[in-house]
Amino acid sequence: MIKVEKKLRPVLEGYANFLRKMELAPPKYQPHLVRWVREFLLFAKEHPGYTFKQTLDLFLAALGERVGIQPWQIQQAADAVRIYRYQYQTAGRKTEDWTRDVSISGSDERLLARLREVIRLRHYAKSTEKTYLHWTRRFLAYRKQAGLTGEPAAADVKAFLTRLAMVEKVSASTQNQAFSALLLLFREVLRRDLEEIAQTVRAKRGRKLPTVLSLSEVQTFLDAVEPEYKLMVKLLYGSGLRLMELLRLRVKDLDFDTGLIIVRSGKGDKDRTTLLPESLHEELQAHLAKVREWYEADLAKGYGEAPLPDALARKYPNAGKEWGWQYVFPADKVALDPADGKVRRYHVYEKTLQGAIRRAVRRAGITKPASAHTLRHSFATHLLLKGTDIREIQELLGHKSVETTMIYTHVARELKTKARSPLDDL
Repeated sequence: MIKVEKKLRPVLEGYANFLRKMELAPPKYQPHLVRWVREFLLFAKEHPGYTFKQTLDLFLAALGERVGIQPWQIQQAADAVRIYRYQYQTAGRKTEDWTRDVSISGSDERLLARLREVIRLRHYAKSTEKTYLHWTRRFLAYRKQAGLTGEPAAADVKAFLTRLAMVEKVSASTQNQAFSALLLLFREVLRRDLEEIAQTVRAKRGRKLPTVLSLSEVQTFLDAVEPEYKLMVKLLYGSGLRLMELLRLRVKDLDFDTGLIIVRSGKGDKDRTTLLPESLHEELQAHLAKVREWYEADLAKGYGEAPLPDALARKYPNAGKEWGWQYVFPADKVALDPADGKVRRYHVYEKTLQGAIRRAVRRAGITKPASAHTLRHSFATHLLLKGTDIREIQELLGHKSVETTMIYTHVARELKTKARSPLDDL
């Protein structure tokens, strides 16, 4: 640890000087930013093999688990690390990148670049791209550590997936995720036969019922949510939105007249509509009035441009500054976009909201493993219990197949069962 601290000292001193020179934070906050970067670099050293973004996500999630940590501290840590990565390290500083992935060869990097192109041509979600590239990197690093050379073979995949299942004891869903990533690599990039992969030891996944909160548990949970996150959490439950669908909502996607939310490019890159709870109309409109004040203040400073999806920024250069394109739940501060150097206001960071939900679950005394997605499961189950048609619920949730939605019929049946235990009759 002493050696590690000695290697870190010049890096942190250089970062502190950079903060002072560029005036990127008030002087009283600069030592805190340096401290967060120190913690992050030590964390990254203990968690090798991940991309920078994956390491940062893990680091912020670990912070969220600390007793007494506040949301603003998590945001401050995220800002400190991003300044270090995207501004300090790209300003010509010769510092060691402690967040680098496990070293792989140039040919492997080209392979990853080709895989990234395939993923983007298929318009997969960014989270899917990140996950698939992560598992491909893990696979290539495994080959290097095992001394395997030449082009990847199906037998290598079989050995890697078998190791995940038998040695690392990963869950069935995790192993299947890795399998899907490597399947795409072999089919679309390497154009190789996958017959041998069929013989891989696969972790089997049985039928799992989703976690659902009762109506009284939902009420207790909502009462425990911190005020600044309560509207977001209510909308998650009241509309059945996925976490990122909520955070990526734009002002133009709220239709108060019809009582609907338009979800753009949801899972599978599909649009759909879902419910905009009438009970939230007044609260949402008051919230949007505050957001508009931020937006107009940003415009006055020369900012006010929201990020646009895909190539819309090229087609409509000024659309990002229109009110309708602003995020419904924007971050409380602007940030520098490392891609083009523009200052933009992004949406609330997903880890921040997830941390608020975890804290509310603890405060509410709920013992179920509840998360943001639990609210979506609860939305569907409670609609079903009210007599809503299963096909309508399928449309609201954006499920491709009604069989996926049918899982809620099993949950609903268990919630309203009239059977009594024979013990109760004794």
